[in-house]
Amino acid sequence: MNRETEGQRGKGAEGQRVRRALNKFYDKAFTVIGLLATLIGLAVLLTLLIDVFMDGASRLGWQFLTSYPSRKPEQAGILSAWVGTAWVMALTFIIAFPLGVAAAVYLEEYSKKNWLRDFIEINIANLAGVPSIIYGLLGLGLFVRALSLDRSVISGAATLALLVLPIIILSTREALKAIPSSIREASYALGASKWQTIRHQVLPAAMPGILTGTILAMSRAIGETAPLITIGALTYVAFLPASPISTEFPFITLRGLLDAFSVLPIQIFNWVSRPQKGFFTNAAAGIIVLLIITFLMNGIAVWLRHKYQKKVRW
Repeated sequence: MNRETEGQRGKGAEGQRVRRALNKFYDKAFTVIGLLATLIGLAVLLTLLIDVFMDGASRLGWQFLTSYPSRKPEQAGILSAWVGTAWVMALTFIIAFPLGVAAAVYLEEYSKKNWLRDFIEINIANLAGVPSIIYGLLGLGLFVRALSLDRSVISGAATLALLVLPIIILSTREALKAIPSSIREASYALGASKWQTIRHQVLPAAMPGILTGTILAMSRAIGETAPLITIGALTYVAFLPASPISTEFPFITLRGLLDAFSVLPIQIFNWVSRPQKGFFTNAAAGIIVLLIITFLMNGIAVWLRHKYQKKVRW
């Protein structure tokens, strides 16, 4: 009996050693596969960036940034395109960020668990995966035709705001869920109301996560072409939207919101579709400018996120 028991123990110990060895092998294999996947992705990205910079760096210059599009490649510029991109991205953020955060705060902090909330959550999750062309058709029917906003800056910004709104809502809800309940309870114990707790404690603590989701959402919006083409954004614009600063009282005008516009992705698409070699160089230079704008926009958001992270300690 003792020999049988010792034999079983020996087999059990041997099996544990084999399982530990297999687990170590799987860990190392997963590490190697993950590292290779990361390096392959970085290598492809680096190759694309080098190719774009080699093709378009020679075209970059003040004349390229301050000139309107032209039928002649050597005279064409991206002034109307990058200004239109700045207009649309700023308005998209102004529309989508407060609406997305407010909706997430309501769903996470105020709404009761019932069938209506479940229905809203399912639809928000589904909308985050809807193809962008569908949002373009929605913007065409709602903003351009139903609200008679025409093919204007505000129509493009509102369409992109609908596109990124589900992403901001989902990321904001996850950021709010990550806040420890002890922060809320401590605030209530000191006599703060629910709104005061959310405003002064929960939202500042969740802001790094909220800004991370906003970065991803705006990075998607700045490169979208299909929704803007669908609502009728122009490929050739030889003017700029009216400036929001006026020389007459009240010194602010919103006329530029109703002006026609173009954006960098559409301008790049237009140049790539042309047969002349010079337009391919212009397209590469436009891609570089678009990357720079994206990096600047994301850099500001990352700076704000780190600023909030330094303030928040729990």
